[in-house]
Amino acid sequence: MRLEQLCGNTRYQFENNVFSPEEWAVRFHHELVLIHPFPNGNGRHARLATDLLRERNGLSRFTWGSGSLTESGDLRREYIGALREADRGNFERLLHFVQS
Repeated sequence: MRLEQLCGNTRYQFENNVFSPEEWAVRFHHELVLIHPFPNGNGRHARLATDLLRERNGLSRFTWGSGSLTESGDLRREYIGALREADRGNFERLLHFVQS
């Protein structure tokens, strides 16, 4: 049910220009990570789904920090920190991260 609601909200945001193309995609990604539909691999799934959604709408994929997020390290910590800020309603850090 939450996935269906997320898709409907995202479609509305895109079609009605509620947010910039970058921000609606980041908000979609963040919410998909929060829904956490799988025991493992939720971040990878959410990044792939976000990139496919962007491509389907004529946009380029995000760079996701231009490195591997599957291994522990500074880049992964930055990504998780940006997600945690988004948990509190601040998407700026995540918006910057996905495009760096």
